[in-house]
Amino acid sequence: MTAAASTATGAVVSERGRLRLSGVSKVFGRGDAQVLALYGVDLDIAPGEFVAVVGGSGCGKSTMLSLAAGLEQPTTGTVTANGGVALMFQESTLLPWLTAAQNVELALRLRGVGKDERRQRARELLAKVRLGRHVDQRPHELSGGMRQRVALARVLAQESAIVLMDEPLGALDAMTRDQMHDLIESVWQEAGFTVVFVTHNVREAVRLADRSILMGSRPGRVIHAQPNTLPRPRRLDSNLLVEMAADLTRRLKEEVAVHDDADYFTI
Repeated sequence: MTAAASTATGAVVSERGRLRLSGVSKVFGRGDAQVLALYGVDLDIAPGEFVAVVGGSGCGKSTMLSLAAGLEQPTTGTVTANGGVALMFQESTLLPWLTAAQNVELALRLRGVGKDERRQRARELLAKVRLGRHVDQRPHELSGGMRQRVALARVLAQESAIVLMDEPLGALDAMTRDQMHDLIESVWQEAGFTVVFVTHNVREAVRLADRSILMGSRPGRVIHAQPNTLPRPRRLDSNLLVEMAADLTRRLKEEVAVHDDADYFTI
């Protein structure tokens, strides 16, 4: 895919940050042990869009992220990701023997950034995620929320056009999670990258996303897309947000009930 495309009027539109899955299916195993994890997934995510993906157990959410990241190859169909991909997981995956700053510096070092510049840049990024006073602390000295903020700073250091987040807030308490919503939204709006955010928390999806994608199970497939034009910043307890979350939850309950996956999500 080229970095830019021409419109009918001749204007050039940047494609950096666009993620497309076209007719994507994924089969694991062989013979009688084959498992069809994804089937016929078509998804076009625009540059700078924030998309949340929700669904029951076994619906292929994490498989889809692995395909988008290039960690797995589709059995059929194509995946195109323009501008580089960064990953953020439920666990911070920080190196325990490095300080917060050194963990961020590692991402800069892999990009070939010089020593002095990466030291300065790492501290700037940690300040951006509100950890300016904790640059020299190691992961075991930080709370769970702080470790995820270091992981977010490391993502920013990669300067990728697409950020894939696989339940990055799932292990956090409600208050810390709410603070992370604000932080993720702030850095996303400032940096302008594309986000695909996997979560089991329906209200979280509606709180953050421009569009929520509901996945069906066995095989995993897209069964509903819910656009969201509510003004930002959004409150988890706002009436309109709660109504949208309730509609998505109803659809999700109908789907997971078919597969006996009830209660594997929250609202």
